Amino acid sequence: MIAEKQRLQDTNWKNWGPYVSNRQWGNVREDYSPNGDAWNFANHNNAESYAYRWGEEGIAGISDAKQLFCFALSFWNKKDKMVKERFFGLSNPQGNHGEDIKELFYYLDNTPTHSYMKMVYKYPINEFPYNDLLSENAKRSKKEPEYEIFDTGIFDKDEYFDIFIEYAKADHNDILVRVTVCNRSNKDAPIIVAPMVWFRNNWKWGYNTYKGQINASHEGCINVNHDSISIKKFYSRNILAESVFCDNETNSPKLYGTPYPGNSFYKDGINDYITYGSNTVNPEKRGTKASFLIDEVIEAGQSKTFDFRLSPNELDNPFYDFDEIFRNRISEADEFYDEIQNDVTSDDEKNVQRQAFAGLLWNKQFYHYNVGKWLKGDPNFEAPRNFNHYVRNTEWNHMHNKDIISMPDKWEYPWYATWDLAFHCVPFAIIDAEFAKGQLLLLTKEWYMHPNGQLPAYEWNLSDVNPPVHAWSCFRVFKIDEKQNGKPDLLFLEKVFQKLLLNFTWWVNRKDKNGKNIFGGGFLGLDNIGAFDRNMVLKDGQHLEQADGTSWMAMYALNMMRIAMELAQYYQVYEDMAIKFFEHYLYIAEAMENLGEGTKGLWNEEDGFFYDVLQLGNGDSVSLKLRSIVGLIPMFAVEIIDHHLLDKMPNFTTRMDWILKNKPELTKLVSHWEEEGHGRKHLMSILRKNRLTKVLTRMLDEKEFLSQYGIRAMSKVYEDNPFKFSVHGTENIVYYTPAESDSRMFGGNSNWRGPIWFPINFLIVESLQRFHFYYGNSLKVELPTGSGDKKNLDEVAHDISNRLCSIFLKDENGERAFNGGNAKFNYDENFKDYITFFEYFHGDNGRGVGASHQTGWTATVAKLLKPRLLM
Repeated sequence: MIAEKQRLQDTNWKNWGPYVSNRQWGNVREDYSPNGDAWNFANHNNAESYAYRWGEEGIAGISDAKQLFCFALSFWNKKDKMVKERFFGLSNPQGNHGEDIKELFYYLDNTPTHSYMKMVYKYPINEFPYNDLLSENAKRSKKEPEYEIFDTGIFDKDEYFDIFIEYAKADHNDILVRVTVCNRSNKDAPIIVAPMVWFRNNWKWGYNTYKGQINASHEGCINVNHDSISIKKFYSRNILAESVFCDNETNSPKLYGTPYPGNSFYKDGINDYITYGSNTVNPEKRGTKASFLIDEVIEAGQSKTFDFRLSPNELDNPFYDFDEIFRNRISEADEFYDEIQNDVTSDDEKNVQRQAFAGLLWNKQFYHYNVGKWLKGDPNFEAPRNFNHYVRNTEWNHMHNKDIISMPDKWEYPWYATWDLAFHCVPFAIIDAEFAKGQLLLLTKEWYMHPNGQLPAYEWNLSDVNPPVHAWSCFRVFKIDEKQNGKPDLLFLEKVFQKLLLNFTWWVNRKDKNGKNIFGGGFLGLDNIGAFDRNMVLKDGQHLEQADGTSWMAMYALNMMRIAMELAQYYQVYEDMAIKFFEHYLYIAEAMENLGEGTKGLWNEEDGFFYDVLQLGNGDSVSLKLRSIVGLIPMFAVEIIDHHLLDKMPNFTTRMDWILKNKPELTKLVSHWEEEGHGRKHLMSILRKNRLTKVLTRMLDEKEFLSQYGIRAMSKVYEDNPFKFSVHGTENIVYYTPAESDSRMFGGNSNWRGPIWFPINFLIVESLQRFHFYYGNSLKVELPTGSGDKKNLDEVAHDISNRLCSIFLKDENGERAFNGGNAKFNYDENFKDYITFFEYFHGDNGRGVGASHQTGWTATVAKLLKPRLLM
């Protein structure tokens, strides 16, 4: 058996991994301010001196699965004002488009058990431009681009270090670390390499008094003493490296002007010792944080390698097998991905896909958040909450998260988001289906899911509403896992189905305002897509009927029906649940047609598109004729059922036949359920053939949604002719904006007014494939609209998939679209094959925008790069 696959059968191989966040400051968990000012309470300026409550941060950091003990790399170029212990970026208020990392690093490789990991960090030789980045971004408006670190010119003369960081596991708890520092400049340059080890501070809050200790042993060795940590030794191959020690404690005198009893060697002690020569490290060489200091000069164009080992054993020669273990782990990683990529023929595609998997795996994080404790504060550190004003997450007192979770981006979004995670799990299933299934189940556990059935959204507002894609992801992961392992994991599917029943009920009870199967939800993950804030409470009985919210629920009903039908093949009791969701889907389809009153529906026949509808207090309604992905989401509510499946479900078939005969007002709204398609298949879809064709005519129009790089979030027609709408006496104007947001409606980089988003595009591709599975060559559309070139829907899906992949792949000129025309990134030998997986992409040129390492949902490109036969 392939070595990495064999390791995956032993969960102990995941005891250690890249579970340390890239940013712990500026998040809700660490906010103990009375006014909820999370960005300023724990910020980048005080991060070096502030001991965190809920987690840790570092560069290329690793930890055990409970994050009791951490390791990360730090560096100093002898010019910066501080040691580079953490990646720098702007907080949400500081950036002209919200929070924004200002560093260059790339995730190059990782295996599912983290037996081998590799990344590269580009660290400037000259003084890091902290002040320039802060001041210039502060000057820029929302209509101007972000000022990035590359724009400062600090990389213009190649005066930087490429720092390659690699990990290889000798065993579960025996970890080898190799750091290779390459000087890319034409002059010699000094650097201090400072690998840090420390205990997460869980002793000062008033619940636990036990504290481990780190102390000096002999030359090149540091002792690690902790009852719950198997690692006991930290070795440096450079035995002359100085070892220094301090404590992972807040520097209260520096931050607050108050003494901290019994401690004078604070968290920032090593930083101050390195940069200022201060007497801030413990001369007794003990503490809860320690480092080796390696002071080197790297000659121009040359490199030096530094080796370290975290081991459970006392070793006479800890580096005797070092090179051999690294060779083996690299070879085994290649072997693992060779099998994954056996049908990928292009080297460039293999490179992009492997880095997508690497980013997905590097973005795992230990996530700890006990909301009840956080709200009331700790025995030793009470929280000055002002409950007369807004305090986040007060209704989630039950929540207790303490797990390894897939993050969207460990710097810009170092907290899980439920609908992001659903997309993460699809590519994860290709390389580690057990982890994917575990993640999907985790969010349905009673200490995550609200007792009322709501899934948590994200820590800034756990009660916000994300599109309900969990059921879709669960069934996709189930099928991928079944195909890979040759047998269905029915226990997983049953477990998740039972919990999703609660969540579906929550949606029906909470988000169907008038009980008529038309759903709202407000935010729904779509940020600035509307003419106004869709979370706004309207006056005089007005409310918004959302085409996307209702379509998501139609999709949810079909997903649940399909899961129930799958389970019914083994357990007949699930037939009744399949019937229940089939009927609920029909009622939602009917409601979309007439909003329950037989007047105006969400479909606009004149435009051939779905729109939100504003219901007025007097009973009238206004169609908000803004063409955006809101009108494309109805495509996602599609399911194809093979007739042989119905033959195994007599009760379902009987009930279905009764509905078809006795409720024609329902069946006429569902595309071709009573008609068998090619191969005796039945189609369930809100979009009948005529409507589907009309929507696709819009979607595949290059003047509207179709970009060279995928499907835009909003029609390009609004670039010159903006949409206008008045609400509450205020005129709202919506322009097509293909990249950074020009509105702070939801703050930050939130922008769905034109860019290309991978998750929505991924669902578009899958939906088209399903439609083709039914229609075959009997349905063809123009691609692009007006070209006269007719394609079947599988060919259309394949074309959109290729457009999405082309964002990352080299074009005929050797350029990658996500680089935005940056010549150095495209052609420099030390940049050109490194990939960053952005949050979203410019609607016209494919440039990467938003979070630069949001590999989570953008890693769906790895699934798109898996070849499939055109039908």
